[in-house]
Amino acid sequence: MDPDFLNVFTQSAALNQFGVENDIAQGEKRRLIKPTSHNNPRLEELKLFLIDWINTTLKQEHIVVKSLEEDLFDGLVLHHLLENLGSLKLDVDKIALTEKKQRQKLSVILEAVAKCLQLEENQLKWSVESILAKDLLSTLHLLVAIAKHFQPNLAIPPSVQVETIIIENTSRGLKTETTVEYITDTKENLEDQSNDAFDELFSRAPDRLDAVKQVFLQFVNQHVGKLGLNVKDIESQFADGVILLLLIGQLEGYFLNLRDFFLTPANTTEMLHNVNLAVDLLTDGGLLNFSVNSEDIVKGDMKTTLRILYCLYSKYKTKET
Repeated sequence: MDPDFLNVFTQSAALNQFGVENDIAQGEKRRLIKPTSHNNPRLEELKLFLIDWINTTLKQEHIVVKSLEEDLFDGLVLHHLLENLGSLKLDVDKIALTEKKQRQKLSVILEAVAKCLQLEENQLKWSVESILAKDLLSTLHLLVAIAKHFQPNLAIPPSVQVETIIIENTSRGLKTETTVEYITDTKENLEDQSNDAFDELFSRAPDRLDAVKQVFLQFVNQHVGKLGLNVKDIESQFADGVILLLLIGQLEGYFLNLRDFFLTPANTTEMLHNVNLAVDLLTDGGLLNFSVNSEDIVKGDMKTTLRILYCLYSKYKTKET
């Protein structure tokens, strides 16, 4: 049977589910999640993951997100996310109450996102209008892109896909097309990416290792120098966890009680205690989202130590001292 023939009879019913028959301008094309995909457990897992990630990231701002569709459309949460993750200062009002103000605010925010992510307009899977209209698909694509850019080690649920319906208002009437769209990377892509930048650095560009270490040393000393400390060797001076804890305290604003860790660890057990505490603090702060063997750091494993430092460097490199 000709699929176009069947489409004539099913199109109206499909569009009724979205309530968009009279809402799409001539020449406009809109992509929406099909209602049947809203019950997809993988989609629900992604939504809950992103909500938890936002709430953890913005905990100090006392912002609590309960719904991605209802809580992000006005730009307030997105504004705070960019300021927190990217240290971006945007010239917009904190609160925009009218639709006109919200549209203006979203325009500035999304322009900043595109600039940070180095995306051209034709690469964007969201728009001011779609976010303002509380479009879930656009909101998910936007949040996943922000998370991957600012926290590349974040364990975002992989292989989340949804059925979408593309609705286009043509001169001959409304045209629909059903497709399957991935919101997050497939497991195969993630496996291809399993060798991260540090694996590549150690295996293919060992001559650049010293330059990378110098960047991290400068970053570390920029902050622990305020405590009268000076780090010269990453491999040995991070093994006992003390410098790492003090660095986290400086950057994250933690008050570290001297009773909670060993300032001068006398043995491997005490060193491991310090490193475990540092890893817990990073994990609780949403900075560490990959598995770390604390013993590797105690043993002076350079690659593991650099990965840990990169988590801090990637968030705080642009912040003023």
